[in-house]
Amino acid sequence: MNARAADVAVRAKGLGKWYGDFQALNGIDLEVGTGEKIVICGPSGSGKSTLIRCMNGLEEYQEGSLEVAGIALDSETARRRARLKVGMVFQQFNLFPHLSVMDNLCLAPVKVRRLKREEAEQRANELLRRVGLEGQEDKFPARLSGGQQQRVAIARALCMEPEIMLFDEPTSALDPEMVQEVLEVMAEMAQSGMTMLCVSHEMAFARQMADRVVFMDAGEILEEAPPDRFFDNPQSERLQTFLGQLRR
Repeated sequence: MNARAADVAVRAKGLGKWYGDFQALNGIDLEVGTGEKIVICGPSGSGKSTLIRCMNGLEEYQEGSLEVAGIALDSETARRRARLKVGMVFQQFNLFPHLSVMDNLCLAPVKVRRLKREEAEQRANELLRRVGLEGQEDKFPARLSGGQQQRVAIARALCMEPEIMLFDEPTSALDPEMVQEVLEVMAEMAQSGMTMLCVSHEMAFARQMADRVVFMDAGEILEEAPPDRFFDNPQSERLQTFLGQLRR
């Protein structure tokens, strides 16, 4: 995908990442346009989570270049700046158990963005309505279902008004009946025009909501295509095998 700099939300060129002698990312080239929705899939250990953790500055890369929201992530200072523009939702909800839902949502906007508490609460209430959790603001995480906790985690990320949202297998820790409620919130976000990169094995979501689906294996991007072509006409034997296993 070729785009002017102003239209590019993420640009990785020749990205390489090692853990000791193990190469987790090998020559990753990926460009994501502003407003684009990307689903990244692949087998365990393929580098999917490492890639988006690099995009959020949680992991350092050793080779190539990476720009996120117009910031080259080439120093710790740059990574901190980029984190203010990037929201991330993890497999585990990572809510503070000793804080109420409202306090979980307001903590970062007040402490990091220096918002007044009243402004932060107004924003939090709007987002709780958006994710279907109006009236839950005084509850503590332990009193919520897994699906509700993940929706709180999404609202908490949105409270920082990010330009880009990253999701690292956001439904993998949920019971099957709770998956749909989280995917519905993500679908609403996708329709709103948010730039999104999602590591997921929810292929129905990828087919319906993604602009492109990216397949990774052994630290490399092996194939990427719009959903119809990706699922209906996979080019590589490795992707054909992967999709066949998911259909079983």
